[in-house]
Amino acid sequence: MRLPLSLLSLGAALEGRADYEILDGNADGDVPERALAAVAEGSVSLVGMTVMPGPQVAPAIELSAAIRAVNPKVPIAWGGFFPTMYPAAAINAPYVDYVVRGQGEDAVVELLERLPDAGPPAGPFASATDPSAVAGIAGLTWKDDGTVRHNADRHFRSPDEYPAYPYERLGDVSRYLRPSFMGQRTAVHQAAIGCRYNCGFCGVVTMFNGLTRLQGAARLDHAVATLRDRWGATALQFYDNNFFDREETSLPLLEVLARHAMPWWCYARADTMAQFSPQTWELIRKSRLAMAYIGAEAASDAVLRAMKKGSRVEHTYAVARLCRENGVIPEFSFVLGGPEDPAGEIEKTLAFIKRLKTIHPECEVVLYFYTPTPRREALSERTEELDVRRREARLPVQARYGPEGPELPVTPEEWTEPRWIEFVCHQDAPWLTPRLRQRVKDFATVLGCRFPTVQDHKTPPWGKALLRTLASWRYASSRYGHPWELHLARRLVPLRVPQSESL
Repeated sequence: MRLPLSLLSLGAALEGRADYEILDGNADGDVPERALAAVAEGSVSLVGMTVMPGPQVAPAIELSAAIRAVNPKVPIAWGGFFPTMYPAAAINAPYVDYVVRGQGEDAVVELLERLPDAGPPAGPFASATDPSAVAGIAGLTWKDDGTVRHNADRHFRSPDEYPAYPYERLGDVSRYLRPSFMGQRTAVHQAAIGCRYNCGFCGVVTMFNGLTRLQGAARLDHAVATLRDRWGATALQFYDNNFFDREETSLPLLEVLARHAMPWWCYARADTMAQFSPQTWELIRKSRLAMAYIGAEAASDAVLRAMKKGSRVEHTYAVARLCRENGVIPEFSFVLGGPEDPAGEIEKTLAFIKRLKTIHPECEVVLYFYTPTPRREALSERTEELDVRRREARLPVQARYGPEGPELPVTPEEWTEPRWIEFVCHQDAPWLTPRLRQRVKDFATVLGCRFPTVQDHKTPPWGKALLRTLASWRYASSRYGHPWELHLARRLVPLRVPQSESL
């Protein structure tokens, strides 16, 4: 349970403009009851839900349908990654009136301003009584007498252009400062949004269309000081889609973090960090970077090119060495089993991981299966401005899951089917055989026992030593199949699994 930054961002935009309440389902078990009671009173103008693909879709459906049944006149808007990636499916429901694509702060403010003229929903096929009132809100998708309308995309704004997070709106903030391997009171923050790269498996590409905006050093300094001095944070996790955008833009932020000297965690790229100067790495060391989640993804440059990753295998090797020299633990993620040669690519990647472990034994490894995401034509900073002036909507396009995979769902309910949850969460793919899935699963079991994660701050040292000993022969001989003894041992020693329990 971490600070709900998406909800705090929306709240910051609404401060002084509208009365609002944040309901965080991760922190409070009575969110459905509180939401239904509020809309039943008749004083609510809008309900907004942030929805991720995967397990979040089902509870969003349940609560939205319940709200619609209690008060059909209250408009409901969905925002976040799921409706941005799949807007046609998200709006195709009687309990969703508006879909906010991309950044939601300004769109929600404008929607609230227009709602008095738009009026309440006019049945399941019309988002408003007078839909012309919302026709000009950039980034909005809505229903007009059965026709879905996609307004033009909204211009992408920097986090510095928005107010600071209103933490006090969460009540007891201390409950969000959770223990981690970095410290007892780990807070979260987002200093940058978007990513300039176009990796074929990443939803950030669809959300932000190849653009990024960084937070300035002064703003970051104030945020870190607030979390530390007002709320008692002792460690920090950054939710930036890519913290180290470039070396020159990273230096002012690293100087801020070096002054505060709190342990911290972030997302990063191998090619960027591998090319940092020794002086920048010394600043990283002073800033107390504890771990960086780095997308290694594959064991061959050809596969990386096919994924549009933009980095090379040599960068992964280089950053592993540099991280070890500078006291940073890299958390390498891998995207296995693309549709072209899943078996061959998986075996190459497993061998690659073992070579990385010889370079940096403490490096973490997180394994996923390849998942294609909807694509949009990448924008540059200049063409983004031109498209906004032309009032065009650049929607993500993808009809099938993979080259010959099944057609994508067309309703939120279809997206809750187990196979689609496994697909979007990178747990499975249509072209993988049961043998391949089991091979990866068994390797992950052996690897996790041979090198217990440093993020596990609860398992006692004797338990980790036991697992390391039991897994040693399997790891050395590459005999991963049916590790029954490790499954048995993990009943006694329930080791943390970074893939599902990472920061």
